[in-house]
Amino acid sequence: MKAIKLSLLCLLITALSFANVTTNEKAALVALYNSTNGSQWTHTWDLSAPVENWYGVTIKNNKVVEISLEFNNLQGILPQEIGDLVNLKYLNFGVNKLSGSIPSSIGNLSKLETLNLSMNILEGSIPSSISNLSRLEILELGSNKLTGTIPTEISALSSLVKLSLIDNKISGEIPAEIMALTQLEEIVLANNQLTGDVPFELSYFPKLKTFMVSDNKLNQEYISVINGNNPNMMDLNSGSVITDND
Repeated sequence: MKAIKLSLLCLLITALSFANVTTNEKAALVALYNSTNGSQWTHTWDLSAPVENWYGVTIKNNKVVEISLEFNNLQGILPQEIGDLVNLKYLNFGVNKLSGSIPSSIGNLSKLETLNLSMNILEGSIPSSISNLSRLEILELGSNKLTGTIPTEISALSSLVKLSLIDNKISGEIPAEIMALTQLEEIVLANNQLTGDVPFELSYFPKLKTFMVSDNKLNQEYISVINGNNPNMMDLNSGSVITDND
């Protein structure tokens, strides 16, 4: 009898040692797997194994907090169910073959601190629901086929440190609302179809070190500053000079 109780206790301890993510979170991960041709990933998932063993997935306190699937041959679209991963702090799908648009449900990820969807083939506009990501520090959407304008709702990303939209087809003016992002250290908007002028106040952003808006349709050329030594970024209207001051 004691042996049976001991065995049951061991089984219970073993079961509790595995992460028990919610049904919604697991379903969202499975939806991601199915919509991006998971069986052909470089590092695929065994869906019958515990979620904590799935490549690139980090779980803490039974919550999915990180997904790192960069360079992993994801092909297909991002499912709306991605918005059910409400505990995510880090999401990196960079350097894959994701197509379609960025789902509006991305705005449900209110705890997100890093979002990297760069170097895919995503289309459509940046969803306005991004305004819900008030904790976001890094936003990398470069090297896709994004169109539309930079949403004015970007002003809500008050914690943003890095904004990279390089190498897309984004048009319109750089919105004045970007001036609310006073924590920015990097603004990389080069190689788009932006028009108008750069808000001159950016010259005085206290933490800004990298600034790139070349290869657009702006009213004039602006200098590119890479890893520059702020304060005051020099005069952004002083020609097309690139500096790299480490």
